[in-house]
Amino acid sequence: MVLVTATYLAVGSVAGVLAGLLGVGGGLVIVPALAWVFQESGFPASAVMHMAVGTSLATIVATAASSVRAHHARGAVRWALAARLAPGVMAGALAGAALAAGLSTRWMTGLFGLLEVLIGGYMLAKQERGPAEAGGPMPGTLAVALAGAVIGTVSGVAGIAGGTLTVPLLVRWRVPVAQAIATSAAVGLPIAISGGLGFVATGWDAALPRGSLGYVYLPAVLGIALASVSFAPLGARLAHRLPTGVLRRVFAVFLLLVGTRLLLSAISSA
Repeated sequence: MVLVTATYLAVGSVAGVLAGLLGVGGGLVIVPALAWVFQESGFPASAVMHMAVGTSLATIVATAASSVRAHHARGAVRWALAARLAPGVMAGALAGAALAAGLSTRWMTGLFGLLEVLIGGYMLAKQERGPAEAGGPMPGTLAVALAGAVIGTVSGVAGIAGGTLTVPLLVRWRVPVAQAIATSAAVGLPIAISGGLGFVATGWDAALPRGSLGYVYLPAVLGIALASVSFAPLGARLAHRLPTGVLRRVFAVFLLLVGTRLLLSAISSA
């Protein structure tokens, strides 16, 4: 029990730093870590990935809130833009949770691994661009809503805050990188709330371990949230001081390694 609690705290610490530093909610780290802990703890095999994803989204509520507060204090959040994206990402996150409920653990493991490999490959290959080199002007309301829906759906299925999708999109819309990271954290909050509630609802009648609220495992939420809230402000401070390009490439390699392992695990369980 002590080892499990220590794992939750360690995962939360890493997730908190990543949330503040890169504008992500830490789900790309939290989900595989929780899947391993839940599997080792003897949780039902058919629910391991669903619980990992649902619990990840619930923890991101606290992580994103802490990260947003730190970025807002620096005046970096583009609130008007976050508000335009919010309806689409919330609807998408609910749809993603509903979609995930119909998938097996093997499929969810494989899809999550594939997502990590794709995101890691993209982050490793992409060239950092300043706002002057980015794409065209801000799109219209429909395009923003559709972009938000796609980000929300992917995030709801994978248990992430969508920062790995939102940040590049905002940069392409001529938002400076520091503001894109801060605004992405703000967008991650409604994703986490909506998606987390979706996993509570879809897992409400499932036979799950004590301490579960639907597919959300409350002891893990508590441990990870406590640590992530403490470390998110540190990540936000680092985001304004360190070269994020180097850090993103290191994180990309990590995603490639973890994603490949999850893909192989899904294939071997066929």
